[in-house]
Amino acid sequence: FSLKELHGIFPWLVESIFGSLDGIIVGWNLRCLQGRTNPNEYSVALDFLDPSGPMMKLVYKLQAEEYRYDFPVSYLPGPVKASIQEQVLPECSLYHNKVQFPSSGGLGLNLALNPFEYYMFYFAISLITQKNSPVTHHVSPSNSAYFILVDTYLKCFLPTEGSVLPPPSSNAGGAIPSPTPRSPAVPFSSYGMHHTSLLKRHIAHQPSVNADPASQEIWRSETLLQIFVEMWLHHYSLEMYQKMQSPHVKLEVLHYRLSISSKHHGSPAQSSYQALHAYQESFKPTEEHVLVVRLLVKHLHAFSNSLKPEPLSPSAHSHTASPLEEFKRVVIPRFVQEKLYIFLQHCFGHWPLDASFRAVLEMWLSYLQPWRYAPEKPPQSAEPLPRSVSEKWAAFIQENLLMYTKLFVGFLNRALRTDLVSPKNALMVFRVAKVFAQPNLAEMILKGEQLFLEPELVIPHRQHRLFMSPTLGGSFLSSRSPAVTDASFKVKSHVYSLEGQDFQYKQMFGTEVRNLVLKLAQLICQAQQTAKSISDHSAETMATQSFFSWFRFTPSDMNGSYTGNDLDEIGQDSIKKTDEYLEKALEYLCQIFKLSEAQLTQMMMKCGTAQDENGKKQLPDCIQSENGLILTPLGRYQIINGLRRFEVQYQGDAELQPIRSYENATLVRLLFRLSSVLNERFADQMEVLCSREDFVGRLCRYHLINPHLVQKIRYSPMVRDRTSQNWGPRISLRFLASYRTLISLLMIYFLASWFYIGPVGCTFIILIAYFLYAVIMTFFFEGWKPHEH
Repeated sequence: FSLKELHGIFPWLVESIFGSLDGIIVGWNLRCLQGRTNPNEYSVALDFLDPSGPMMKLVYKLQAEEYRYDFPVSYLPGPVKASIQEQVLPECSLYHNKVQFPSSGGLGLNLALNPFEYYMFYFAISLITQKNSPVTHHVSPSNSAYFILVDTYLKCFLPTEGSVLPPPSSNAGGAIPSPTPRSPAVPFSSYGMHHTSLLKRHIAHQPSVNADPASQEIWRSETLLQIFVEMWLHHYSLEMYQKMQSPHVKLEVLHYRLSISSKHHGSPAQSSYQALHAYQESFKPTEEHVLVVRLLVKHLHAFSNSLKPEPLSPSAHSHTASPLEEFKRVVIPRFVQEKLYIFLQHCFGHWPLDASFRAVLEMWLSYLQPWRYAPEKPPQSAEPLPRSVSEKWAAFIQENLLMYTKLFVGFLNRALRTDLVSPKNALMVFRVAKVFAQPNLAEMILKGEQLFLEPELVIPHRQHRLFMSPTLGGSFLSSRSPAVTDASFKVKSHVYSLEGQDFQYKQMFGTEVRNLVLKLAQLICQAQQTAKSISDHSAETMATQSFFSWFRFTPSDMNGSYTGNDLDEIGQDSIKKTDEYLEKALEYLCQIFKLSEAQLTQMMMKCGTAQDENGKKQLPDCIQSENGLILTPLGRYQIINGLRRFEVQYQGDAELQPIRSYENATLVRLLFRLSSVLNERFADQMEVLCSREDFVGRLCRYHLINPHLVQKIRYSPMVRDRTSQNWGPRISLRFLASYRTLISLLMIYFLASWFYIGPVGCTFIILIAYFLYAVIMTFFFEGWKPHEH
């Protein structure tokens, strides 16, 4: 096709692949396309959208002619959309010189994007807009075509080895030039002195653009990363937006609002109240979204760690360092750190308290451990010992202090509200404790806190504000400005740039957080006791099951109370894993916060008092009042998390219990009438038999009298009033209404007919067997001794 025809079909083709921005057109549904279920479509899609495939060749072909395509501002993330609509230009250079006002009769603002930007905008935002696409089968996000394409694009445009491959060119003369700067179409205010492109700064100092392909094509790497970060991480609430605005930005915006009243740019500017509320956005990231962000974080660590070591001569560095190497140096602090911190804070505060939080947790832990993605590999040893964190990572830890400390406190608050008996929740606590317990890591975090808490004696306050944020003022690459040697200043700049000047820092190793850790340790001990009791309960249940108990010849389980939870269905192996996770997590917490053995012993004793002499749990924490027991907040927490519970049992006559699900309702009623007739007719005879002192009397008392019910009726008038039957010796036939009993009898009659035993003989055998069972139960449980009678 000619370029004119390709220019016309390109927007339609992009929308057909990635879907429409409003989510109505699903497109190829790359998020649900997997090689296991659709191998042909999967391979064709990956080949077509590959960085060297037909689609990218079309993009570069159109790029050479500098075509522009409109992207609606209304589909951008909330903070960006609101700021552009208020005519305040975002700080990201991605939006500079691209905002176009609509012509007369237009519907809204648009961004004029080149083909590469337009393609990547649609690719990135399809992760957000297509979240409600229909799914006909279980999809593993990490195996989808979309996930593989993200990984492929990152490896191509942010390579850890070598330089970015030049795009294929249809011209014989060479590569396609990078986009030229455009004059602004609309006068805009700014968030401050915004950055210029890394490419533009380096082309100005490069004698020849064609000498280094990376210097010509780094704009693709920078554009790709900016689009991914803006589309996936630039979402936050009104409170976060208000907190992040520095005094410099507020003055800039105020100055613009005062000056805009005398000018006319289409629609008038919004009021401050409306503008601030426009930033608030209902943002609910999915698990797939978080997994893609984790992939981005891991690759950026590998990309940044592939930076070549600086030469000894600083003068040589400024002339020999390629743009790609400079990009590796600033990629995390300039592009990712701030927005990822906000994204993680949002997830920590709004994610449901369930096991799906594991995705957010692993993404956070991946960012905290850049040494895992460093080129050097740990030495292989017979015993896998924990790898000590090198001192060279101290600068990263100090410049990301809040990522370690404040988010750790956020995780503590989540862990204190979850059921640690669950294996998945126990695993999450274990993972965090294991990461923070790496040798030398806690000491470096403590050192960072000490640097932040140092008094400001040398640095003037005015200068401190100027260098508050790496996103305000100057470029990271501007002729190698003098390095700031004050580590304390770097830590303060990081904290105040993310949280504002009035931020009250909560020390990770301070008293308040230490008390939270002690509470978590106590909950871990309680969860271990709960898991142990569940395990013991399951073992006892398995041990006490017998052939006769399966046939339900005794109604003893009618009054039993079930005290287990989901671990009973999972099995003994998962209970064992839970105990191992909690034990190791407690050990790691003690290493991190230097908890003494005396404190642990005291906590274990507190947990030990939660069980009485018989090994049963105590009641939940309550206070006595005029109306009886009232649950305290601790008691409600204990009940919700299954740590303690009330032993609720039926207090009345077993014959008058509600009909159970395992019973036949018709038989229950018929047998109750039959037993009532027998009890009325033979009441005197049963009373005489039970009053005898020989073995027959003991046998009748054991099987015709319920001693627990007799005691309750004797001392409780309420129970006596609720029991309509005589509470003396009685015949109970209700156990015959159980479905298990009926099935057992049918099986016995079937076997009897197999051996040619008639119904009368079979009934006689059953009665003899039951009489022998009754004699044995009386012998063992009534205390009858042969030498006494």
